[in-house]
Amino acid sequence: MRSFTFKGGIHPPEHKDLSENYKIEKAFPSTKLVSIPVTQGGAPNQPLVKVGDLVSRGQKIAQSDAFMSAPVHSSVSGVVKKIEMRPVAGNMDSLCIVIEDDGSDRTDFMEPLNPENCTKEEALARIREAGIVGMGGAAFPTHVKLNPPKDKKIKYILGNAAECEPYLTIDYRTILESSEKIIDGLFIEMKITEAEQGIIVLEDNKKDCLPILQTAIEKLGYKDSMKVVLVKTKYPQGAEKQLIYALTKREVPSGKLPIKVNCVVNNVGTAFAIYQAVQKNRPLIDNILTFTGKKTTNNKNLLVRVGTSIQSIIDFCGGLPEDTGKVINGGPMMGKAMMDLTAPTTKTTSSILVMSEA
Repeated sequence: MRSFTFKGGIHPPEHKDLSENYKIEKAFPSTKLVSIPVTQGGAPNQPLVKVGDLVSRGQKIAQSDAFMSAPVHSSVSGVVKKIEMRPVAGNMDSLCIVIEDDGSDRTDFMEPLNPENCTKEEALARIREAGIVGMGGAAFPTHVKLNPPKDKKIKYILGNAAECEPYLTIDYRTILESSEKIIDGLFIEMKITEAEQGIIVLEDNKKDCLPILQTAIEKLGYKDSMKVVLVKTKYPQGAEKQLIYALTKREVPSGKLPIKVNCVVNNVGTAFAIYQAVQKNRPLIDNILTFTGKKTTNNKNLLVRVGTSIQSIIDFCGGLPEDTGKVINGGPMMGKAMMDLTAPTTKTTSSILVMSEA
């Protein structure tokens, strides 16, 4: 199969072999505490709870009335212990809701929604209510992206699985373990936008995912409207403007969005979250991340509850090597070095990358 690409780009060492063969496993903080940032994409939210309140896993705890916003939900069941400014990713302080888990795992998910019969408006409302944002890192509210102006016809929805950032393997593992759920999520995106075609885009270092996704598409009956394509492995192949040009030769004008050329780009992790919201009534309360490094002894792909501290994940994975020089929240190209390891994970935390002094 031909591999598409764009002109330029670079070829940094991939280092995906460090974690790509480890199945996604659950990790929960030994402290039983989560610190959930009130705002995780879009306009600022306001808390809906107060100290001392009993909350359930999946309960909405912060929101805004602004259209360009995404609510936040509790990832555990327990008691609100504090609402205060705390260090978060990006080395800044942000308002967080601190909840102590009570061990009951009591849930408060959304009402059932029939994906076959629901209207576009109902599906968009569900995606917003679930607090779904772009899982590729931008954290742009997904219900906004899937609701373009009425005069803009969507031709292509691109499911971005390029995962061009070195070290990261969460998209790869999610495809291997949940391919049909990703395809179902992409179909829901197509139904909402009335897109003509859905395209899952893989870098060609993940060719083993190709037959898995193709089989899922055929099994679910979407082969007439959906396909999988390969792009060359290089950075920044997964950037949406480069991805669009590589596949369609349509160039997004400077300062404009993909909708300008009748395209929408969403990470495959976003499609998975949409499946969870529409098919399973689950808000976005967990995220998958890679713990990795050339000197770490327990590299893993982990499913963690939003608000889990970076330090507790490091402890779960055996601690830091003695020669650790930097811990990066995200990948080596776009991630940020961390000043405070008590900072919590968010909906879009993709990796905890440990780098040595060397």
